[in-house]
Amino acid sequence: MNKRSLLFWWRTVLITAIVAMLAGCRSDGSGGAIPPPTDTAEPDEGMLNEAERAELLQLARSTIEVYLNEQRMPPYETENPHFLQHGGAFVTLRKHGELRGCIGFMAAERPVYETIQEMAVSAATKDPRFPPVQADELADLTIEISLLSPMERVTDTKRIVVGKHGLLIRQGWYQGVLLPQVAPEQGWNREQFLQGICYKAGLPPDAWQNPNSELYWFTAEVFGEEE
Repeated sequence: MNKRSLLFWWRTVLITAIVAMLAGCRSDGSGGAIPPPTDTAEPDEGMLNEAERAELLQLARSTIEVYLNEQRMPPYETENPHFLQHGGAFVTLRKHGELRGCIGFMAAERPVYETIQEMAVSAATKDPRFPPVQADELADLTIEISLLSPMERVTDTKRIVVGKHGLLIRQGWYQGVLLPQVAPEQGWNREQFLQGICYKAGLPPDAWQNPNSELYWFTAEVFGEEE
């Protein structure tokens, strides 16, 4: 096992354990490992063009295909500065419109293309709510990628924009995260979104008002394959 494969294995074990503990993914596509947040402004959205989005989607698909058939992470080389930028990402898999796997990593610890490769394999094989994806299922899957901004502490919940912001809540050992696309997919308004993130963390629906809770928002550049 090469160094990258060994590192991927250990990171996957950690991520899977955290996801299983936090129930981080909803059936509508959100969740993952949660690092300590930082107070930082969100970057500009939509940094990728259509060709770059297509390349990352193809990278996720080819990575899953190689891993399922050969149990290895395929090499990938790029000089694209957008792909080399460190950032968190989620990969969501759907089969005939239904969730089939969703795992992400929020910390900006490594190039985003590596995060996408790792999360693609993890979503296909390590989501604790589903059996591993089989190679013959791949043609029926659609892939969605969410590239995450840094997190920023919420100081006024009235500024939360449904469909733009994702939320993360922390209270002691309880933590939960929902991606920006969850609220509109569920038909939630702002208050329901706040209640939903509390529910995701295993907290009472009004826990976001608790002074012991930490509430953060982030944005995501979300793009996917057509079904």
